[in-house]
Amino acid sequence: MKTLLSGCFGALLSASLLGAEKQPNFILVLGEGAGWTSSSVQMDDRIPASKGAGIKTPNLERLAAAGMRFSDGYAASPRCTPSRAALFTGRSPAALHMTFVGIGGGRGEGAVTTKLITPHALLEMPETETTIGKLLKRGGYATAHFGKWHVGREHPSKHGFDESDGPTGNGGPENVANPNPKQALAMTTHGIDFMERQVKAGRPFYLQMSHYPSQGERGGGGRNRGTDNQSEEISTVDKTLGEVLDAVERLGLKDSTYIIYTTDHGAPGRNPPLAGGKGTVWEGGLRVPFIVAGPGIKAGACSHVRVSATDLFPTFAELAGIKAPLPKGVEGGSFVPLLMNGGTGTVKRPREEFVVHFPHYDKDQIGPASALILGNYKLIRAYENSALYLFDLSKDLGERNDLAKQMPEKASELDQRLTDYLKAVNAQMPSPNPNYDPSQAANTLPGERRKGGGQRGGGKGGGPTQ
Repeated sequence: MKTLLSGCFGALLSASLLGAEKQPNFILVLGEGAGWTSSSVQMDDRIPASKGAGIKTPNLERLAAAGMRFSDGYAASPRCTPSRAALFTGRSPAALHMTFVGIGGGRGEGAVTTKLITPHALLEMPETETTIGKLLKRGGYATAHFGKWHVGREHPSKHGFDESDGPTGNGGPENVANPNPKQALAMTTHGIDFMERQVKAGRPFYLQMSHYPSQGERGGGGRNRGTDNQSEEISTVDKTLGEVLDAVERLGLKDSTYIIYTTDHGAPGRNPPLAGGKGTVWEGGLRVPFIVAGPGIKAGACSHVRVSATDLFPTFAELAGIKAPLPKGVEGGSFVPLLMNGGTGTVKRPREEFVVHFPHYDKDQIGPASALILGNYKLIRAYENSALYLFDLSKDLGERNDLAKQMPEKASELDQRLTDYLKAVNAQMPSPNPNYDPSQAANTLPGERRKGGGQRGGGKGGGPTQ
């Protein structure tokens, strides 16, 4: 009862802070595979290197100047499908059993040659899940999702979205190797048209525009993307964001609309000054740009409180004044207190720790792994050899100085928290492969594991190479 009353009070307080009786609108722009430093926005006001070199994103700068940056913004996974599912539901990929993007990750069609047998990840977001689309639709909102869906083949209408491009993957509605810039422009046109119609109808709206990757000559979900493709993609996102911001001002929505920009995971390859990238649980795979602008938010603010994609669900619910209790299993917490207090405060969640469970082979030499962040400390558990890595992110953002041997009690404490969490959400775990043959596995590792992106062992330099 106390939790319910607190939630209702928070919603009423939010409405009061907005200074309006109308429910606010929400526009979420989700970038694809762009990292913490993949724009010209300095994501941490204390760290000059937290913006990209030689990258110009004037419209992201415009959004950041009008709102709040979160220096410690995280995706829920280093891969797109699990990250998107978590954003829609407020639940972690571990709890959803949606931890990978396909059958891969060590499970191909032939014999398993890796040391561990990885779990079968769920590839279809269950219709029984309450999504942000369903929640807000029940609260009187018009809802739309345009762009990359990639959480299954069921139509977005079954998940609470009135309008959409359908259950698209990396290839867009036409299923082509390179849907951009055509589809980026199309989703923006559809989104602005949706906004205009809701303004005329006097109805609050939730609009999500999820961008596609620029996939290179061979396509394939971004596997062959290079620097040029990444820059082109970021430029396209920035251009279309500018069109959305212009439309918000033209339609008189600036004082009643929250605009959020974040991405589904870090960029492929290098993400300096962070270690690792897409497909890894190092900071480069998980820490992403996170910007929110809207009524009641101090312009140009920078918050150093950790937030993640799973926090968006309860945050939207509170800002919208949804009085019903959140669905069972929501793991995120509302960060409205941060938005309304210049970036300071706390986010109340069912658990203190933030966990990313990635029990699959992908782009990291350490193989299947999980990460846990609590306060300044981050623990990484590698499942092949049960190795633990411990870092103090406040002093070692690049994850270079492994403290596991120096601080065994802290490593053990966090490791136990990780075990407790994974058991609590019934996470799927990798298991030993009884037929594992190291001599046969050497040249048949899945993904890009043989190409680098990590070192084994602890001590200085224990993090991945860049």
